[in-house]
Parts: sequence; structure tokens; C-alpha cells
Amino acid sequence: MPLGSRPPLRLGIDLGGTKIEVAALGPRGRFLLRRRRDTPRNDYQATVGAVSALVEEAEAELGQRGSVGIGIPGSESPEDGCIRNANSTWLNGRPLRRDLQALLQREVRLANDANCFALSEAIDGAAADAATVFGVILGTGVGGGLVVHRRVLVGANAIAGEWGHNPLPAPSPGDLPPPPCYCGRLGCIETYLSGPALTADHRASTGASLDAAAIAARAATGDPDCEATLARYRERLARALAGIINVFDPEVIVLGGGLSGIASLYEVVPRLWGRHVFSECIRTRLVPPRHGDSSGVRGAAWLWNRP
Repeated sequence: MPLGSRPPLRLGIDLGGTKIEVAALGPRGRFLLRRRRDTPRNDYQATVGAVSALVEEAEAELGQRGSVGIGIPGSESPEDGCIRNANSTWLNGRPLRRDLQALLQREVRLANDANCFALSEAIDGAAADAATVFGVILGTGVGGGLVVHRRVLVGANAIAGEWGHNPLPAPSPGDLPPPPCYCGRLGCIETYLSGPALTADHRASTGASLDAAAIAARAATGDPDCEATLARYRERLARALAGIINVFDPEVIVLGGGLSGIASLYEVVPRLWGRHVFSECIRTRLVPPRHGDSSGVRGAAWLWNRP
């Protein structure tokens, strides 16, 4: 298959810190195959080899050669094409796409995993009817991806959608002092809205150590401490998303990651963000994902939705 050609079979790879998953999509986006294996942690060459082997095994099983898209927890530097900002640190500083293209003998498309999530939901997910989509990851970390007319917006510096490392807007006394972030800054959105941040906020307020799922479950049954913690979370999320609406003005915002399962977010947050949005009417919809945990690998495959 020559570089730049697009066969009907799309292969997506979700390259995570603990597992690597391959999925094959048919022309209508139906799963034809899904396989996964453990990630060879801290071993770059073994990781590249594992990705290549998964592609070759999938193609052998299906009897067809496909396009390859890969979602990673980082991004390619526009300067030298090497990976940066990946929490799978053994990828950083390495020319991952070039190395895989050499092994697989074809063009490989690569994107941040939040971009892949956003693309999946924009192509045939919860935002399939929208021209402009912001996909949010609320999990161990916080990230985002922008999609315009079913195409990922990468940006001049390849950081479009890196929402989690902006400061939380309009901090109130309860938000101070700003927590330190692993990136070296203070008060990043991630330090307030990630799963560990929700746990830390609840512990600071009550002394109890509960994970995000337990806080949400207890809040739903009327626990006043958990409801207070969740109310602070929803208000902070509303402020943070209002900044996205003011700048990007998406038609749909899709939440992903472990915290996207908190049902009250979808009803309460849109009621709260209005006071921070520079418009008398707000048509942006906040929705849960259609494909859930499958969106990362599906979005990687959909990197080949256009030539």
C-alpha cells in the first residue's frame, strides 16, 4: 500500500501506559476485531515491537491490510517529530511515528488520546450531528480535544485542546491556595477536576479518604459531606468549561474518563456555567459519551476519516 492511500479497513491503536489495544473498523465503523496486550513499560523498543505485532496479527486474522492510526498519552513535537509530555515517559524524546512507519512500511497517523476521544464522539458518537466539538477527559488526569467538521484541530504548536493545564478561572477563596501541578505550575484545572483532585478535596474538607466513585455514590444517597464536595466540583467544572465556550464556542461538549459517569454533571453544570459565559443565550450541549472506553481506539482508527 503506497504512503497516503486509504484502504477500507481502519486499524486503531490505543497505546496506554498499562495496555495496548488494537481495533479494526469496517467502512461503517463496525468493530471487526479487538485485541489487547500489556504494555512493555519502560522499554521503548519493546513497545514499538508490540504495536507492530498487534497490527500484523490483526491483518493476518482479517486477511486484509489496513490504515493505522495511534492514540498516545502525549503529542508529537512540531520541531522534530519526537514524542513529548507523555506520562508513558519512555516514549518521550523518541520518533515513534517514524519508527513505526519504518516497521510497518506505510504511513501512520498519530494523535493525543484526548483528541482521539473527541474525534470518535464527533464521527459517530454523542456529537455526531455537531460541526464543532470539545471532548473532555476527566480521569486520573484532565485533557481535551477539539474537532471541527470531523477533523481534529491540532494547532500551530500541536497543543490545541490542552485545557487541563490552564489555570482554573475566577478562583474563589475556597480554591486557594492553588494546588501544585506535576507540570510545575500552580492551580491548573487538572489539580481541581481530576479524580485524585476530587479525592483530595474531599479529604481536605472532611478528613475522609474516598475515591471519586464512592463520593458520587454517597452524594446520590444524600450524604451531606459528599454532596458538598460534588457541588464544589460541579461549580469548578462549570467555570472551567465556560472558558472553553467563550473561546471555542462548541456546539457540543462530550465528557469522557472515569468521572464522566457522574450523572448530575449533565444537568447541573449547564445551569451554572451561564454566569461565566459571555452570551445571553447558550446553545452548547453537555453530553455523556456514546462509546465510553472504546472511544480512544475508535478515534485512533478514525484518524483516517479523510485523505
